[in-house]
Amino acid sequence: MAELEPLYTAEEMRAAEAGHDVEKLMERAGRSVAEFILDEYGDGDSITVVCGPGNNGGDGRVAADVLRAADCDVRVVEARPDGERKDLGSPGIIVDALFGTGFSGEPRPAAARLIEQINDLDVDVVAVDVPSGVDASSGEVAGAAVDAAWTVCFHREKVGLRVAPGSFHAGEIDVVDIGLDDERDTSHALATAELLERVPLREPRDTKYTAGSVLVVGGSQGLTGAACLAARAAFRADAGYVTVAAPRESLPVLEQQLLEAVKRPLDDVWDAVERSRALALGPGLGRAPEAKALVRRLLAETDLPAVVDADALHELEPFTRSGATVLTPHSGELAQLLGEEAAWVDAHRLEAARRAVERFGCVVLLKGDGTIVAAPDAQTIVCPGFPSLATAGTGDVLTGIVGAFLAKGVEAQFAAAAAAVAHTDAAAEAPQRAGLVASDVVEMLPYVLGT
Repeated sequence: MAELEPLYTAEEMRAAEAGHDVEKLMERAGRSVAEFILDEYGDGDSITVVCGPGNNGGDGRVAADVLRAADCDVRVVEARPDGERKDLGSPGIIVDALFGTGFSGEPRPAAARLIEQINDLDVDVVAVDVPSGVDASSGEVAGAAVDAAWTVCFHREKVGLRVAPGSFHAGEIDVVDIGLDDERDTSHALATAELLERVPLREPRDTKYTAGSVLVVGGSQGLTGAACLAARAAFRADAGYVTVAAPRESLPVLEQQLLEAVKRPLDDVWDAVERSRALALGPGLGRAPEAKALVRRLLAETDLPAVVDADALHELEPFTRSGATVLTPHSGELAQLLGEEAAWVDAHRLEAARRAVERFGCVVLLKGDGTIVAAPDAQTIVCPGFPSLATAGTGDVLTGIVGAFLAKGVEAQFAAAAAAVAHTDAAAEAPQRAGLVASDVVEMLPYVLGT
């Protein structure tokens, strides 16, 4: 498996199919869907195939013919004509062949009603290439969308299957070969565990400083846990030296909670900068004017690679610096930076990440299901998520991991993407899924980095 697997947009898929016999492609695609259903479900369930007027519908009709030939009980429902309620029967499985990769926007009312009928039956849906209602190129869902149990995807995965909210509709994804000899450079890619091989682990010649020295700036009173989690995560992500610079009144708490890290008052932060190879700004820093001023100074007056998260993102303005910079907002923080609502960011995640890159000119890691790592003039990387990470403190853990990888000299976009992969893999490796807390993720990091 490669570090990055290609994710295709609708336009890239059209280019891949150009010059091929459409009928042959349709035959292979439809047969692949039928064979998947027979392998996964057998031939005992009745099947309703919902077909739209385009090529996706053609794939569905081929699948129906193959399933009938295998003695399955198959009903084909045509989306056209509009304006009538369709009889979907009482199937055990539905094949969604309504829209294909070319769909964008909001389904028309008749199509939306049909999609709602499909979802209301509450049976497994196998989507053909992409669930109907999901934009294959962005993951945006403007109206009704099919909730699939499986998506049988042709040639390569589509962007919209991995980026929320589209990813919420895709179910499990099965990629099938339909005979396209196309391995183009795509504008988006899916990160894999192989990306972690870019992260250099400690070697015999390393000292604690060359192994990665991280300065965490944060930890205001009442928020010391955030700085502790970031510092511990940096250590567990194989950094050799971690310093936490925090308000003087927080130091007694940090002294009790952090054994390995060096603690410094914020007054001495500039001395700590001298021994550091990367900055992790924001975990529990607070939003006082002096905190924001310190973030501005550290970004302006140092060239150390920096990850900027949490309170350091609050009211952040565009900046110019020579050092690599990674912003790691969640949707609410990114909305504030862009002057939008959080709901808009959640609905337009790729567009929001790109706008942030344009505004700040640096790497932007947008947290969420299908974490997006975008950078100027670079392929956008999408990293798989894990539901258990939706808990307090995991963002601080991610900040510490990014800081460690930056301190080890990993290029900024790959440091961010590899950190997201390590973060997800550590959560997946934890012995508990229900009740997972951020500290559990920290403790599993050596296991996913050491394999």
